Amino acid sequence: MVKSFFFLAVIVCFLEACSNSSNTECGATEDCLILEEDKLSSEPDSISNGSDSINEFHEGMILVKGSEKVVIIGTNKKGARESETPELRTVLEYDYFMDSALVKCKDFKSIMAGTKLAQTLKCNDNEPITDITFFDAVLFANKRSSKEKLDSAYDYSKAVYDNEGHCTNLSSFLFRESRKGYRIPTEAEWIKAATSSYKFQFFSGKPMEWSNDFLGQLKDTTIVNFTGAKNANDLGERIVKRYNRSPDSTNVDLYSRGDVYTVTSASHADYIGFRLAIGAIPNAIWLDNKGYASSAPITILANSTDLWDVSKTTDMKMAFLNYQSGNLAYIDYAIGGNTITEINDTVHVFHPDISPDGKKVAFCTGIEGVSSLSNVYVRNLDSIGSNLVKLNVESAAIPRWKVLENGDTAITYVSNPGNNKDNATFKNYSTWQVIFANGKFGKPQKLFDGAYHGGISNGLAVSGARLLRARVHNKDTIWYNNEQACNVSLSKDNSKRTAFLDFGGKTGQTFVGKKYSTHQYILIADSTGNLTHYVQAPTGYTFDHSEWTVGNANDNIVATLANTDGAHKRITLIDLASNTSIDLVEGDELWHPCFWAKPQMKVSLSSSSNASEDTIHSSSSGFILDPDSAGLYYNASGIYPTADRWRYKMELLWGYKDSANIIALGSSRTENGIKPLAFTSPAFAVNFGSSGNSIQGSYLFLEKYLFHHIQNLKVIIFELDIDRWSCCNNSLLNNPYKHYSGYVYDENHNFWKDYYPPNLYNLTYDSPGTPSIAAKYRKNRGQDPISGSSWNYPEVSNDSTWLSSNKSLFYKKIDMLKEIIQISKEKNIFVIGVIFPQNPQYKETGSFGRYGLLRSEAPSLIEEIQAINKIYPNFILFDENKMGDHDYPNELAQGTDHLNANGADKITHRLDSLIQTLDIDWN
Repeated sequence: MVKSFFFLAVIVCFLEACSNSSNTECGATEDCLILEEDKLSSEPDSISNGSDSINEFHEGMILVKGSEKVVIIGTNKKGARESETPELRTVLEYDYFMDSALVKCKDFKSIMAGTKLAQTLKCNDNEPITDITFFDAVLFANKRSSKEKLDSAYDYSKAVYDNEGHCTNLSSFLFRESRKGYRIPTEAEWIKAATSSYKFQFFSGKPMEWSNDFLGQLKDTTIVNFTGAKNANDLGERIVKRYNRSPDSTNVDLYSRGDVYTVTSASHADYIGFRLAIGAIPNAIWLDNKGYASSAPITILANSTDLWDVSKTTDMKMAFLNYQSGNLAYIDYAIGGNTITEINDTVHVFHPDISPDGKKVAFCTGIEGVSSLSNVYVRNLDSIGSNLVKLNVESAAIPRWKVLENGDTAITYVSNPGNNKDNATFKNYSTWQVIFANGKFGKPQKLFDGAYHGGISNGLAVSGARLLRARVHNKDTIWYNNEQACNVSLSKDNSKRTAFLDFGGKTGQTFVGKKYSTHQYILIADSTGNLTHYVQAPTGYTFDHSEWTVGNANDNIVATLANTDGAHKRITLIDLASNTSIDLVEGDELWHPCFWAKPQMKVSLSSSSNASEDTIHSSSSGFILDPDSAGLYYNASGIYPTADRWRYKMELLWGYKDSANIIALGSSRTENGIKPLAFTSPAFAVNFGSSGNSIQGSYLFLEKYLFHHIQNLKVIIFELDIDRWSCCNNSLLNNPYKHYSGYVYDENHNFWKDYYPPNLYNLTYDSPGTPSIAAKYRKNRGQDPISGSSWNYPEVSNDSTWLSSNKSLFYKKIDMLKEIIQISKEKNIFVIGVIFPQNPQYKETGSFGRYGLLRSEAPSLIEEIQAINKIYPNFILFDENKMGDHDYPNELAQGTDHLNANGADKITHRLDSLIQTLDIDWN
């Protein structure tokens, strides 16, 4: 309560100190400039409680009335996925409509007529539309709202499409729950409809259906009007629902929240469709990434991939003040950028500044423009703000980190941050510097009189809180013709550029060439005070709290955007080179952002790796790589759904190319089921399995990369799950790779078969990706171990008769296998073909496995594969499925066709024992 009262009192003073003192400037006249139209709506509409819903009619939809009925999300069942537990209870008090059936193909094509996707999709008119992304469904919902003259439930600034017309990304995407437009139903709404007496049509899990929610952690609690997770997890996963019914039809599973494969907003599959809902959600409650409920959480609008072009690194952080809570908040983009961490304590926070190494943050308790006593603190930038240290002086404000010429790290600060309009008062304040080392402050040193809190660099110091004061080579002066200015910030490089905000002054209007209102432009002056650049705020907003960024993004400015009511709703990053901006977060009151980007650094994988540690761009390598292409194996286009996983496989390749002597190739069955760390020395294994990969993808990876770069390769563990040979022909390296500059760059250099540039590993390591995948892959050498302990029930996802209708599907794969084995024989490499265990209950069906193949046909095909050994003795078939008669019980499995971490231990130890019997020269 004390903290909140302080913030309320200080905001009144602040607004008085940093506002126009008269009404004669632009903003109070009819001549104010009308800004260019912004693509994003600035404010949501008023909330509707749905009380008039009974009088509405929406074709094809059923009204679901608000009630006190408890809706259960998730389950407490043993063996369920971590994301499906524990049970969360919610009550939906509002009315909403939902489609009685999934959206049909003809309706989708009609609404989306004229788009490339509508022209390329192949589907039957009266069948549910499938094979579309979440973003495709969002665009359909907005389009239908527009046709019926309703508000759009979704905002975005830019749409990105793949070559088939699928929308794979919507920049600055926002769900406006208080608007009454068409939208995808929330998970809670979908479950309530599925468990009600209304006549909704469900399809026994075929197809699955998009939910509006991100996949977030559940909590054992009851929430009224639950709306889901506010931000994505590190994988960016969305929830898909299905009306699962067990084989005996006694149990309906509504707790399932996903597919066996990772599902993101850019995913599309022929078994995922959607239906729409309509109805404003009043008093919506969300869960953040820590499981805390909030009615107004902060929404993240950009991640590290979105920011790559600006920063050229994924190692970025942003700190800011959540004025609503009074806490210091930060985002660590190096671990995904999908989580906002707030440091909860009683210390008041203003003007945070991130240290040069990105590990600490300095801040003060006073605010620019308000004369007061203030304290300066430094703390670690972690979840608890550990190692809080106070500068022991009477008053210190607006700290700024600085690296001195001798290499010491120091903080500059001022004795008072107050209004600088009166010259005598300004000179009574002073500017100081203090060394900060080993977690402690040194002895403060006075630099000069005058509170120059805007920054100090090579003989220049600036200040602004009414006037733009400058100290140039020990001489004090006033720039900007003595007109009002504030939010002054000196660039952190050596360019001596000063950014500031003004009040629509004559000097600024002359430079811009038009009249404008207070804080409508960021103005930039050179080292002499002459204006050189300006940046306009988007329609409906003005700037506040503008600051130069720190580190590897020196041509960028971060600022808050205030709406017409003065609320600081967004933080945006401005790229001066291109005059574009990227919105970073949205909330109720977001203040004083500081954005830090680390320059690319040399790194090593581990002590056991022989990965190069050459400095990036090192001329000693003999080849200078283009950092805008080399190592960039991933982007947010969504062209290939598991491109982020392949990006880390490439990192593993370049990092372990001189260490690995065993590699594993295959789909998610391999990725989950082979444990590289369990092999016995001198074996050194790397798992190159990837979700959704096919035998063709493994073949191309070997042909283009692995055979040429894994110099000590002795054993290839190759997935031979024949049920996947008809349905699953995904291959990043067949065609989609052309959309990722790293692969194209490799291809243009003959995949480095003639010469490997040592710094390629470093560029790959620092390139965009998915940090949660990085953590698992780097720790486990490519394995993604999974939890759970059940085979579930034997799902059959494809036509089991595919072999009868098209035998060539099988023999094309056999030919690929034989070619791999032939090349391996020439290189003295053993190939072990693994048939992974699947649900033993397939013995009770007519299918060999999850993706079909008649059980009656499988034995003879397996015998054909086994017979390859007679021609190529370097080939060994390792059948752990044994037509379902295997010894992998529920405790070793997850899902119908994957081994969990314990199952991976078992099959890997068996493979290791087999390999130890082979005649291999490990040297």
